Amino acid sequence: MFSITKTPEAPAQTSSPQAATPRAELEAKPAAPMPATAAPRPKATPSVLSPDLTITGNIRTSGDIQIEGTVEGDVRAAHLTVGETATIKGEVVAEEVVVHGRVVGRLRGLKVRLAGSARVEGEIVHKTIAIESGAHFEGSVQRQEDPVGKAGAQPSRLFAPKDATDAPKAAAG
Repeated sequence: MFSITKTPEAPAQTSSPQAATPRAELEAKPAAPMPATAAPRPKATPSVLSPDLTITGNIRTSGDIQIEGTVEGDVRAAHLTVGETATIKGEVVAEEVVVHGRVVGRLRGLKVRLAGSARVEGEIVHKTIAIESGAHFEGSVQRQEDPVGKAGAQPSRLFAPKDATDAPKAAAG
């Protein structure tokens, strides 16, 4: 009653390419080679400290951080952005530092940029520096080949938390 004929001009259409390929062919194909180098991972989103946040103590991260609030203590990061509403009172150490707000204390970085709204009081130790028109800076500037760690600091302690031996000694009286 029924007859089935196949014509070479009209191949059968399927919903997926694998369904049209016989299983034996799929199993015989070698897997696609992996690229020699993996694609670079997208940059992680920085941690953000909001304008209503005040931290008394040190902040240390191997990642990126954006500070919009107030920090009374040292800040160490890979990349630091000091927002327009931010105030940092302490030492700042990062590979790259962008200051839009206020920093009172020593600032060390491979790349330092003071935006037009920046207010910095203290010493800046850098490899490269850019100071935009309108920025206020009071202090000293020193160029070093490696301001982040090896020159002028103990590298093993750069990102290490301070211990009791770092605290000032009370005078015996």
